[in-house]
Amino acid sequence: MRISTVTIFEQSMSSMNRQQGDFLKVGQQIASGRRVVNPSDDPQAASRAVQVSQSLAVTEQYADARVSARNALSQEESVLNSVGDAIASAKTLIVQAASDTLSDADRASVASELRGIYETAIGQANATDGNGRYLFGGYRDGSEPFVRNADDTVGYVGDDNSRAVRIDSSRLMPVADNGSDVFLSVDASAGYVAEADSDNAGSVTFTGPRVVDESDAGYGNAYSIEFSVAGGATTYSVNGGPAQAYEAGQSISFGGLSITLDGTPADGDRIDMDRAENMNTNLFETFEKALAVLEAPAATDAEKAARSNTLNGVMREFDNSLDNILTTRASVGARLNELDVVDSVADNRTLNYEQTLSDLVDLDYVEAIAEYSLRQVGLQAAQKAFVDIKGMSLFDRM
Repeated sequence: MRISTVTIFEQSMSSMNRQQGDFLKVGQQIASGRRVVNPSDDPQAASRAVQVSQSLAVTEQYADARVSARNALSQEESVLNSVGDAIASAKTLIVQAASDTLSDADRASVASELRGIYETAIGQANATDGNGRYLFGGYRDGSEPFVRNADDTVGYVGDDNSRAVRIDSSRLMPVADNGSDVFLSVDASAGYVAEADSDNAGSVTFTGPRVVDESDAGYGNAYSIEFSVAGGATTYSVNGGPAQAYEAGQSISFGGLSITLDGTPADGDRIDMDRAENMNTNLFETFEKALAVLEAPAATDAEKAARSNTLNGVMREFDNSLDNILTTRASVGARLNELDVVDSVADNRTLNYEQTLSDLVDLDYVEAIAEYSLRQVGLQAAQKAFVDIKGMSLFDRM
């Protein structure tokens, strides 16, 4: 079979081009550190690599979200700690102010210190997360959630929602509790609170109420103790029930509760009792009630009794507010712990994605260098063969 000179030249050039292309491809792989430089190098691996890269990017986005969530929750935990300390200090002052040895001037001094704590609590309730967003405003986090009303009381203008961040594909975590739940509520486990009617004219005081039997059929109901003075005899009735003789210092029980009464009631005086969640649950209103009685001198027995009853109720309300703060703080701590767990799981997932991605597209340098050397020899051989064939001519024999 006759092979033309043109065919020999074309095949030699094709061989050199092929060897040079293979040599260049291995060089690109070594330079980039990737086995799959172009999708055509391994279409299946390239397709899977895109999917794994997307999953890795989503995992990294969730990691950034967890950093943001951790910062917000840490800030809230710090604020709640400060508020808890403020309430504890306020309780100490209330105990001090309730002492009969203090004068009105002494109580005014205590009130001044209590007002400072009150202002501190308001400031903490309007704390921001460092980015200008108010922690306890709910979705309305662009302005202060607690504002002064015209009567100098504190009102809540935030909403009842809680901001949340998706920290993983299957977990939407609240990263801030709204002010209503933190400062205007009590825990569901809070007991009873008693409050004397503001129109009471006598000097009756109370201590308690105490829960003695939660299994009582009447436990959970609201109660009202009404006093009647007629013909020199003082009686009381519970929720309009039968009249019973009143005796100062006695403890009366009903509905699984017990309350101790003292002093001299006037006709028509009343003491109301209900579950804490149905009474005053506003922390700032509790401060305001305490300040009002401490800043006002008490001269008559009725005024002193009203002060005693108010401070008694204030202590209960502070206890309930503190319990609610501690419960919320425990919830924040649990969420911070959950973030640590999710971080650990996500770190393992990231390592798996990176390993899979490496297996799909990364280069085995030992194998690639050996291939590089082989392609280099092949290219040199093709070049040498072309030179030799090019030199084969009949004219050299003439």
